[in-house]
Amino acid sequence: MPKVYFVGAGPGDPELITLKGRRLLDNADLVIYAGSLVNRALLDGIKARVFDSSSMTLDEITNLMKKAADEDKTVVRLHTGDTAFYSAISEQIEKLKELNIQYEVIPGVSSAMAGAAVLGQELTIPEISQTVIFTRMEGRTPMPSSEKLGDLAKHRATMVIFLSVGMIDRVQEELLRGYPEDTPTAVVEKATWDEQKIVRGKLKELAEMVKNANIKKTALIYVGESLKASQGYTHKKSKLYDKDFKHGYRK
Repeated sequence: MPKVYFVGAGPGDPELITLKGRRLLDNADLVIYAGSLVNRALLDGIKARVFDSSSMTLDEITNLMKKAADEDKTVVRLHTGDTAFYSAISEQIEKLKELNIQYEVIPGVSSAMAGAAVLGQELTIPEISQTVIFTRMEGRTPMPSSEKLGDLAKHRATMVIFLSVGMIDRVQEELLRGYPEDTPTAVVEKATWDEQKIVRGKLKELAEMVKNANIKKTALIYVGESLKASQGYTHKKSKLYDKDFKHGYRK
């Protein structure tokens, strides 16, 4: 039975796709990929017909999938990063359910994880932050009233903000409703791409440093005390490797 595979392409580096995702790409009959957000190098040498979805509507994408399914062909819908964040797969899956077309979701490496990696950063630090909030600033897509950025900032957890660097003045203003002005921040543009760019500073400097670096899109904003770990030392340790901490594998 034909199937549509929603595949997370990873953050940019073509080696950061999963083995399963790579195999499905190599064997697909039709690939629909997310335009400028997916590294085109991932498509080099594949046998499939390839369509760029950046200018397509949901109905146009669905029609391509249906035609391929009717012809008993395998489809890969290639999304940037991991499909769990801001990928719009839910609306596509609803269409496939209506058409009784089988589908499967293949996870990928999120840009949020890739950004943390290039920072050399663990996002959860004992006694500092054990919670990570993934969110975005309200723009043309409205936010639920309980998830306004300024309200989330009051938790002072580690925060990773997607799709918002183009509204950096508003982001800084909202974050300052909860975080102290000297809270560490970092912005990673195009994590793992050749043109990757990183800037770091304090929250009170966030908007200025983003503008000075000419970062306008495709960037992640990190904020929280946990970022001190990749800038120096926190002197906080987990119990996991503590010589005095006993557990099932170490007496």
